[in-house]
Amino acid sequence: MFKRSIGLAILVAVSLLVFFTVVQNLTFEKASAQSKPNPVAKPSPEPEAKAPAPVVYGIPTDSLEIVEATVERGENLSEILDNYNISLTTISELAKKSKPVFNVRRISANRNYTILHLPDSGKTAQYFIYEPSETEYVIYDLRKELNVTLEKRRIDTVERAIAGIIQNSLFVALTEAGGSAQLVNHFADIYAWRLDLNRLQPGDKFKLIYDEHVVNGKTIGFGKIKSAYFEHEGKELYAIGFDQGKGIGYYDQEGKSLKRAFLREPLEFSRISSRFSKSRFHPVQKRYKPHLGTDFAARHGTPIRTVGDGIVLEAKYTRGNGYYVKIKHNKTYTTQYLHMSKFARGVRTGSRVKQGQTIGYVGSTGLATGPHLCYRFWKNGKQVDALRVKLPSADPVKKSKLDEFEQLKEATINQMQAINFDGTQQPELLASDKQETQKGA
Repeated sequence: MFKRSIGLAILVAVSLLVFFTVVQNLTFEKASAQSKPNPVAKPSPEPEAKAPAPVVYGIPTDSLEIVEATVERGENLSEILDNYNISLTTISELAKKSKPVFNVRRISANRNYTILHLPDSGKTAQYFIYEPSETEYVIYDLRKELNVTLEKRRIDTVERAIAGIIQNSLFVALTEAGGSAQLVNHFADIYAWRLDLNRLQPGDKFKLIYDEHVVNGKTIGFGKIKSAYFEHEGKELYAIGFDQGKGIGYYDQEGKSLKRAFLREPLEFSRISSRFSKSRFHPVQKRYKPHLGTDFAARHGTPIRTVGDGIVLEAKYTRGNGYYVKIKHNKTYTTQYLHMSKFARGVRTGSRVKQGQTIGYVGSTGLATGPHLCYRFWKNGKQVDALRVKLPSADPVKKSKLDEFEQLKEATINQMQAINFDGTQQPELLASDKQETQKGA
């Protein structure tokens, strides 16, 4: 009986222990659950806003597909639009409407075009846009009413400055500084009468301030050089662009013109292959005879420019001279340009030409063994050596314009001094220059 009581007691004690253990675990879990932060419900993601369709050439494209391409060699309008569900009848009618605006025959290889078409199975074109140049584009509206418009882009003019030190040649130094062949030629023309650009020395320095033409952030060309600086063998020579009422001219620090009455040479950056001579062996006629001209070797088709303003006396062909142009500049001077491949448009007997204007192109017509220009020069009716003749200077700054020129000269020199030869600008000089400008305002 006693043993049974002990066993019963032990059973009760074990049961109570199990009970209290279970209760304690449940209480702990409940407390833990209460101590945990409630999870935050994540908001459902908002649908991304769809980017608006781009506007191309002023045309909204929200319901159109855009195709950009380049005209292939030999490709024409009908071949381009044939893939975009446009019939030959429509293309023919479009070409007729286009003629007074932009003739479709002028569509040429390597130019950009854009097609805007419907997102249908036929990819039916609604617009064809062609870019004949960096500054123009033609919109062909192919919808119900065929329409053609020529649009011009806005051209911004930005002032730029470059500088450098010559190591090998002016061309290399100026182009490496960020210039172009066009700027090199313009720079060479400005200084041609004061410096022998074929004898520049390593260490010679230059600076240019010029206008750059920009369309949509892209440089498309260069304007006039506004001013220039050249240091040759330690001597400084400024070229200050100044307009006295007849267009911009270039003057030194004393107001003297850097320009003579004529350009020194009728070709840009050419090579002299034969000089003026009273006795030269003629390569075709195989005999010695006077060569009263200067030969410039150049590639076939190189533009030939007139060295001064004047009137065309002759523009014709002869057996010896080939195609040639003869120009009377004034009572004293006449020039002649021989062996051309062809004349420039509009150059004919009696026409008036301006200095630097293209009058023809290098060829080998007449008695010539290869492409070159024979350049001849008359002074008072007598043929003279064009490279040795002493020519008069252009007019200096007028007395009535001296005060205006002096102000421009001071501003130009300050601006040039602010440009380092690595092309960077000195802020302290720019700031002082700005203050001076404000004081004078």
